Amino acid sequence: MSRFTTPDGLSLYYETHGNRDGLPLICLPGLTRDGQDFRYALPHLSSYHVILLDLRGRGRSDYAEDPSSYNILTEASDVIALMDHLGLARAALLGTSRGGLVAMAIAGTARDRLSAVILNDVGPDIADEGLGRIFDYLGRRPSAKTHAEAAQTLEAVMAPAFPGVPSQRWLEEAQTFYKETPDGLELRYDARLRDAMLAQAAALAEMEEKPSLWPWFAALDGLPAGVIRGAQSDILSAETYAEMQRRLPALRAVELPDRGHIPFLDEPAALALIHDVLKDAQ
Repeated sequence: MSRFTTPDGLSLYYETHGNRDGLPLICLPGLTRDGQDFRYALPHLSSYHVILLDLRGRGRSDYAEDPSSYNILTEASDVIALMDHLGLARAALLGTSRGGLVAMAIAGTARDRLSAVILNDVGPDIADEGLGRIFDYLGRRPSAKTHAEAAQTLEAVMAPAFPGVPSQRWLEEAQTFYKETPDGLELRYDARLRDAMLAQAAALAEMEEKPSLWPWFAALDGLPAGVIRGAQSDILSAETYAEMQRRLPALRAVELPDRGHIPFLDEPAALALIHDVLKDAQ
């Protein structure tokens, strides 16, 4: 169990796995998730020095006093602080959803610290359909009272985008990201993440000219980089996925059938892309 302190005094949790002499690979999880997001990929990454980070307000990391610090740039600075704590001049990043946005922010602000970037089902434009689905559950305890009930709900909701995924995996998802208590299921993240996201959305709505994430994506030019898309994703649209490849022709890209948001990262094609990108970062 390892921790480090951010510039604003939070204690964040991280784990290291694999080959300590291998390529440093920092894995950045989805919005409401933590380092356990990568539990299915981890057995396939043993040749790398894998670092799993619980971002602020998630998992085993401290919750912020001020929820406005739950923003991409602050989370990017936390990753740099972790690298400094570990004495890493450079590292590769594997970012799932929100973690991919953080990875792009680091590319745009501290590119010299990166050896490669892989984005899991995320790009510079986020589809409105997926955002709406996220706001439906963000910061709210599930109505299910047990892991088994939550797994049944997850399977029913996710099955159209993830056909053929066994029930056991949805149970593992529920067990990993919800805590079962006598009063029902509890979130494993700060519910005020919802407040932060709503405030950020409101601020964007008032801007005459919306900021674009495409310049951050463009900063990946010249780095080994890849993108993984679930073919049924409601976050990374087919149009954005195609535009990413058009703007960055060297980008490795793979689309996974029978996957929505987010691929589990133990799919053979996803693992093949990860290894293909990282071999050029050695």
